[in-house]
Amino acid sequence: MNKELVVNVQNDHITIALLEDKNLVELHKDTLQPSYAVGNIYLGRVKKVMQGLNAAFVDIGSGKEAFIHYHDLGEQFATMNNYVKQLLADRKHLPEKIKRFPNLNKDGNIRDVLTVGQDILVQVVKEPISTKGPRLTAEISIASRNMVFLPFGDKISVSQKIKTQEERTRLRQLMQSIRPANCGLIMRTVAEGKRVAELDTELKLTVKRWNASVQAIQKSKGICLISEEMSRTAAILRDLFNDDFECIHVDNKAIYDELNDFMQVIAPDRKNVVRHYTGELPIFESFDIAKQLKSLFGRTVSVKRGAYLIFDQAEAMHVIDVNSGTRTRAGQSQEENALEVNMASATEIARQLRLRDLGGIVVIDFIDMMDGENRQKLFDHMTALMANDRAKHNILPLSKFCLMQITRQRVRPAMAIQTDEVCPTCMGTGKARPAILLVEEIEEQLKHISRDLKITNIKLAVHPYVAAYLKKGLLSLERRWRWQYHCRFRVQPLYELGFLEFRFIDKHGDEVDLKLLSDTK
Repeated sequence: MNKELVVNVQNDHITIALLEDKNLVELHKDTLQPSYAVGNIYLGRVKKVMQGLNAAFVDIGSGKEAFIHYHDLGEQFATMNNYVKQLLADRKHLPEKIKRFPNLNKDGNIRDVLTVGQDILVQVVKEPISTKGPRLTAEISIASRNMVFLPFGDKISVSQKIKTQEERTRLRQLMQSIRPANCGLIMRTVAEGKRVAELDTELKLTVKRWNASVQAIQKSKGICLISEEMSRTAAILRDLFNDDFECIHVDNKAIYDELNDFMQVIAPDRKNVVRHYTGELPIFESFDIAKQLKSLFGRTVSVKRGAYLIFDQAEAMHVIDVNSGTRTRAGQSQEENALEVNMASATEIARQLRLRDLGGIVVIDFIDMMDGENRQKLFDHMTALMANDRAKHNILPLSKFCLMQITRQRVRPAMAIQTDEVCPTCMGTGKARPAILLVEEIEEQLKHISRDLKITNIKLAVHPYVAAYLKKGLLSLERRWRWQYHCRFRVQPLYELGFLEFRFIDKHGDEVDLKLLSDTK
């Protein structure tokens, strides 16, 4: 399976698309503004202690108070809390030795541990969703390519996905010999077969990052961000990159340089896999992602041969309804037809769960099947499909009503993309300007852009059908206007535009403000 990562950078956000064999399977949006992202470490302050919930609300500066449960404090909380107190008491010198305290009682009471006004070191494990603030943990961890560093841990664990006992023993002994004192490590699956020099270099970089966090605690003046998780793009590369990746396309030079540097750390032999996209078409248009976004994110999603899915969201769950539509095949019984539609729908649903990042409770209403063997076959098929899903999930067998219940880890708000558009031709009024005047309107605007605004490098974005008309013939309108107005003028087809919609774009890729143009006129 060939994987590609396509990164589109806008002024205020970055969109990352993961393709598997050219099919869109994951979509991530990350703001370029400061945000309370998963992995960020904060020095917070306890605002409320809720004994009934055995939890506390913590102020980390997000506007919404963050939530931490007693069980999220971690076994080493007393040791960590004492260390933080020492750092805040003496802001010039590091503690000579970390004093170890007994592990936290698993069935304890949060009032015995936290008090209002107490400073506490926490890490975001779930971003703010709807009216809820961030979810926190006090078990601090710093993830890198091959390992997860636990500053106050005391054990070395190895991923269960590494099956060979010899390799598990090798990694455990190797890391035992090079790890610093008073820390724990979790070896990730990709560490299998790695050499000691590579792991030692990575461990030193991770420890250096933790030491920078310690210094930030000493320099802090109250509630503040201590350590920020790496960019979403780099984090996805860190977690997903393997030999299946064919290419990583980026349309922004700064992000390209960042990923290039990151690849030299995690996979120096594959650094050429990152490529800077400089094509004329928008990067999502070029890789056919824009079209897939429109077809995959609506309330109704087609499966094949007339079958379709309907997605609805309630406050506490997502509901997916499977419909056969016009799907029938001669020679098939109702049971056989239902099984075929359900199996195809399950494949698309597994993709949609990753793509939309649906979390919480998901209920799927499959087409009724009377045969228990067919229901088991569908359950096994869905379980196999979900095996590649990185989010923690649990799938229950189908009920006799052919309902399947899935719980899936919710870390970020579900991805939602508006697929319905206001008609660009009539702007929602139901009345459109005469199509016969479109060419004259374009030429009038072009004349003023080139002569009044003195913009001589101009690109006209129009629907492909209009573009074909403007480029038609040896002496096309595109060529005539280029000569007539003495400018570098070219027509660019863009599927996202309506038939009578057009945009002028300057050499920097910015849209020409037609309001400014009308003021100049």
